[in-house]
Amino acid sequence: MRTMLVFSRAALSVGLLVVSVFAAAAAEQTFKEGWFTTNDGVKLHYLEAGSGSPLVMIPGWSQSALEFKHQLAGLSDRYHVYAIDMRGHGESAKPNHGYRIQRFSEDVREFLGANNISNVTLAGHSMGCSVIWAYWEQYGGDRVSKLILIDQMPMITSNPNWSAQEREDAGAILDGKSLFETVNALAGAEGVKTTNEFISGMFTKQYSRDMVNWVVQENLKFPRVFAARLLFDHATNDWRDVIPLINVPTLVIGGKASLVPWKSQVWIGSQIKGARTEIFEETEGGAHFMFIENPEKFNQMVKDFNG
Repeated sequence: MRTMLVFSRAALSVGLLVVSVFAAAAAEQTFKEGWFTTNDGVKLHYLEAGSGSPLVMIPGWSQSALEFKHQLAGLSDRYHVYAIDMRGHGESAKPNHGYRIQRFSEDVREFLGANNISNVTLAGHSMGCSVIWAYWEQYGGDRVSKLILIDQMPMITSNPNWSAQEREDAGAILDGKSLFETVNALAGAEGVKTTNEFISGMFTKQYSRDMVNWVVQENLKFPRVFAARLLFDHATNDWRDVIPLINVPTLVIGGKASLVPWKSQVWIGSQIKGARTEIFEETEGGAHFMFIENPEKFNQMVKDFNG
């Protein structure tokens, strides 16, 4: 892999051009496509649409910016919506380094600076919430006015010494053994199969399998070896001490049928003063990707919260 050049923050490069992006079984949507280069020389890709107050959307583990196509289209009448392909993901460069939540949070901060964005609503889905929590721990509310936290438990991997209440609050779905089994399966010969099974279980049974398969293909743009490395880091961060420090208006969104236990989302909402918590029912597309399964309800919820 070629050596990545290192640039200073002051030399971040930003380019924009209009492109048409397509999604399987969906009408063509036209968004702006942009690029910027991080301080460690990684070229990251993003999509944007609309004008008004900035709303920056951070995808989950292995997901792409294009998976927010319904928000780019459906919220752009009120907001300037951005969706980022994190390093290694989607159309961004795929370096051999930086697959850690802390580095991702720095990438988000550099993105905001490169585009001169302030008073932003940061919306994170799944791992995107962890990126926001890492951002908050390091930079506080710098440039941030509101947060939208979409379906991420505070800690993925459980400690065998936890009480039943601690496990419920944390929402952990793995233990040490299953974490290593999952990571090794992703990095090995069964990586594509493991991804397919993993992502397929994140949608309600009634949702279109063709669209689920499209999401799987978006995931596979991220090399599986890097995906395994990132998942290990993601799954071993415990954010329960950071979440109560948040002091900006926050919307927490979960799903009754999600692999992320919905009671952990209620716990998150209870830890942030004044937070609003919304849980989608299974019949409302309330699995892990409710913003894809039921974009009308999701987008209206964002508008009601964000003003």
